[in-house]
Amino acid sequence: MTDILFLTEILVAALLVIGAVFTLIGSYGLLKLDQPMKRLHAPTKASTLGVGSLLLASMIHGFTSGEASLHELLVMAFLFATAPISGNFIAKVHLHRQRGGKELPAPPSEERWATYSEQ
Repeated sequence: MTDILFLTEILVAALLVIGAVFTLIGSYGLLKLDQPMKRLHAPTKASTLGVGSLLLASMIHGFTSGEASLHELLVMAFLFATAPISGNFIAKVHLHRQRGGKELPAPPSEERWATYSEQ
């Protein structure tokens, strides 16, 4: 019985590390990428996988400790249903504004207004 608990603890730890790495990559991409269409992919893909891994680790830990809860499952379902749809809507608005004759306003002349640069 202790071998199964040890393996689940290793699985939970691995999922926590994977979730933290994906969330960090998504946050860094949101800061570093400069164009809106590039910036869109960082939070919708990497952060969704990161938060999904963290919630899966919480679910596994809850089931093995006897304190099972469906809150994590509901949050994960909501996240996986809304993040791709909202990313798609943001991309469509960007494309329609460019094609409709209304050009997007230029970003401020300051170089570091919304991106991380190593200067």
